[in-house]
Amino acid sequence: MSTDPESRHCPLLRAVRVVADRVATPLSLVAVVLVAVGCGQVSGTGRTQLNAFSVSDEIELGDEAYAEMLAGVRTIDAGPQHAMVVEVTDRIAAAARRLHPEIADLFDWEVVLIDDDDVVNAWALPGGKMAVYTGILPYTQTPDGLAAVMGHEAAHAIARHGGENLTRQGLVNLVLIGASAAVDDEDGVYIAAAASAYGLLGETAFSRSQESEADELGLFIAADAGYDPREAIGLWERMGGRGGEPPEFISTHPNSRTRIERLEALMPAAMEIRRRRLESGAS
Repeated sequence: MSTDPESRHCPLLRAVRVVADRVATPLSLVAVVLVAVGCGQVSGTGRTQLNAFSVSDEIELGDEAYAEMLAGVRTIDAGPQHAMVVEVTDRIAAAARRLHPEIADLFDWEVVLIDDDDVVNAWALPGGKMAVYTGILPYTQTPDGLAAVMGHEAAHAIARHGGENLTRQGLVNLVLIGASAAVDDEDGVYIAAAASAYGLLGETAFSRSQESEADELGLFIAADAGYDPREAIGLWERMGGRGGEPPEFISTHPNSRTRIERLEALMPAAMEIRRRRLESGAS
């Protein structure tokens, strides 16, 4: 078995190489190539990430999804709510370009306000296409609160979570086949470790880790945009007050209390980022 540094830093690469050794099919060989070229790092956190998609691939997929998701919805194109959403998003995009230029400069940032008071949500697609539903505005309350949401959503795109998820989903069957084909203990350990690390056998845990990563990156993006990062705490207190959160271990998102605790730990760094931004006189 290979013990090269790349395998140690990208455990799914080690697992798929095990599969290729044991299951000599064209699919396994293609997977080895995808994994070998797809291990990189998330901008801002340095987390090792498996992503077989290029940024241009993700942007193309995001543009297609954007058109589909806006089909048939009613948007608000003027008025104070629309103006606030556009201003906050513009500042978030500018901060993303400052903090993550290698990714954010490639995006064509755009936002729409969707007129639906029943949907408490916002989203961002690969490539920077974003949407806010009017139903979330009573919870954000202020531009600072909205910036916490938009920073979080922009962070998903910056961290390339969409391409990462598509890559991981495409390798699920292969890794499970490999687990049954492995014949020695060492192989089994590496396959199990890689599957666990990349969420193949624990999708909800992996999704929560992506949400936490977006919380961290998004907090810093909002702070660099000049918004008060402390408003993220109030936002999640209000969101948690809605009730109905499932137990965290079966949820794709951390519960509100967990999010608040992590945000509080990050707050000194976020406040320092905001202080420097305000002192620079830019937003």
